[in-house]
Amino acid sequence: MLPISPAKVAHVIVRARKFDADLPGSGQGRELRAFIAALNEEEQAALTAIMWIGRETFDASEFDEAFNTARAEATAPTEDYLMGVPMLADYLEDGLSALGIDPEDAEQEAYPSV
Repeated sequence: MLPISPAKVAHVIVRARKFDADLPGSGQGRELRAFIAALNEEEQAALTAIMWIGRETFDASEFDEAFNTARAEATAPTEDYLMGVPMLADYLEDGLSALGIDPEDAEQEAYPSV
């Protein structure tokens, strides 16, 4: 079981896409930064691990290693690190898929009325 709900990951994916597509100063970056910062330490490490799996730094079968590495190497705020990753939304989607979680299902869980 993931230490973060797929719906929270989907929320970050949606916010990251809006942040990438939006004009600077629109507030999308602040909202994404605040959401990631509000996650607990385990959720932040899991989000980082999922991104690394999507980026193919780790294989899906190495989730525990990626998670433990993310916890051990967290020297900067997670929101700063993740927001500096180009293609963050794509990597998170790919990471969820590699872990056997359908990103579209996760998005429906995050935004049931959409």
